[in-house]
Amino acid sequence: MTTTPPTVDVHAHVLLPEVEALVDGLPGLAEAKALDARRNGPAALKVNGPMIGERIARLTDPSVRLAVMDTQGVDVQLVSPSPSHYHYWAEEDTAEKVYRLANEATASHCSAAPDRLRGLGLVPLQHPETAVKALEHALAQGLSGIEISSHAPGRELSDPAYESLWAQAEETGAIIFLHPFGCTLDERLDQWYLSNTVGQPAENAVALSHLIFSGVMDRHPGLKIIAAHGGGYLPTHIGRSDHAWTTRSDAGSGCAHLPSSYLKRLHFDSLVHNPYALRELVRAAGADRVLLGSDFPFDMGTEDPVGALRAAALSDTELHAIRGGNAATLLRKD
Repeated sequence: MTTTPPTVDVHAHVLLPEVEALVDGLPGLAEAKALDARRNGPAALKVNGPMIGERIARLTDPSVRLAVMDTQGVDVQLVSPSPSHYHYWAEEDTAEKVYRLANEATASHCSAAPDRLRGLGLVPLQHPETAVKALEHALAQGLSGIEISSHAPGRELSDPAYESLWAQAEETGAIIFLHPFGCTLDERLDQWYLSNTVGQPAENAVALSHLIFSGVMDRHPGLKIIAAHGGGYLPTHIGRSDHAWTTRSDAGSGCAHLPSSYLKRLHFDSLVHNPYALRELVRAAGADRVLLGSDFPFDMGTEDPVGALRAAALSDTELHAIRGGNAATLLRKD
């Protein structure tokens, strides 16, 4: 007798007020907030506050979260801290306090329903030398892995300083959820919420390209990376990367295989807001590499992730794999 896998949403967030209380007033926070304000622009900031305020209960109260999941037909969420909690500006002592508190608070939130809520922790990418310790701490709390941004100040994900983090994540089977926060195009995107609508897909594409072209995916083929927002622009425009790899020595010197082949080694959430784009993502990466994602409960997500998946008119096999089968395999504890 076969059983139907649970419906699993791999892109859902928790807000951790205790983390913000920890960093409140510390040197560096004001500068980081000012940078975020410049990147987003005043109109976006005016909308963001009320938007988050309306969602506080869903972001902090497990019982409210579970009730909404029931209405969505979602059985399990992979819960990650709001990316606003990264605080990559923090010096080493503060950074350790942040990741410890974030990991413990996320684990506590998920403990309200351990059969339905799985969690991810944080690591301080700005301090690569302590990232392995932070990953170990997250796993020790019972979390399934970690969430990271697309870069840290002065460091891309291709930086050799992260080799020990990739090695440890591969060895332990930890999930790495790649979710950008902020965009280095800065004030060019400070109107019309371009900081998110254009910036997030661009950051995903840049970060994934660093992992591919630098050979990280060759050296660590067992990494379990989930890219938020369908991987941004990269999966549907990977042909340009393939062309560069085949025609230019500088583009092809870092990775062993055609860039598009690495899409089969990565995972992507389904949050692309367009059924045609979702079908193209499935075509490019394979139905076995795409996972249901909603960006719960933010306004740039979807309140009906299963409905959005069905709108892509995929085959039954593809639909059920993305709805939960792939995630069940990825989250399985060996």
